[in-house]
Amino acid sequence: MRCPSCKAVNKDKVIDSRATDAGAVIRRRRRCTVCSRRFTTKERIEEELRLTVIKNDGSRVPYRREKILAGVQHACYKLPIELERVEELVDVVEGDIFRDHDREVTSAEIGEYVTRNLRKLDHIAYVRFMSVYRKFKDVDEFIDEIRDVKERAAIESPAQQTFFEEV
Repeated sequence: MRCPSCKAVNKDKVIDSRATDAGAVIRRRRRCTVCSRRFTTKERIEEELRLTVIKNDGSRVPYRREKILAGVQHACYKLPIELERVEELVDVVEGDIFRDHDREVTSAEIGEYVTRNLRKLDHIAYVRFMSVYRKFKDVDEFIDEIRDVKERAAIESPAQQTFFEEV
């Protein structure tokens, strides 16, 4: 481990260590013994390297967290959502995947995990993600999805309904 401040190598002490809510990441708070600065590191469970994703065309590829993160970041583009919240969402999705699957998971199941959690984070990001994930054939399917989100938003929180007023 290298201190981000003084660049000293392996001169740190772990102050606190805890698993994230999803359980796939261990977060460690460290203190450099040279400059006394504190910093945080995140460690991923190596198990994820053994998971295989079965794509829609039947091909199999190794699981990569970065693909999920990129998809969620793309859906959240130019929205007031902090990167930390996006990474927390991906941690939860990853935790769900590893909890429910040992060796293989379909890309469709990954998409379902993402949509379930993205809907809770932000309705606009959810609709953006769904427009790509579901591959809407026409505008009517897209409008139906927006209406569904609008109805759920009215039930969950009337304050979140401002975006949907014009739709």
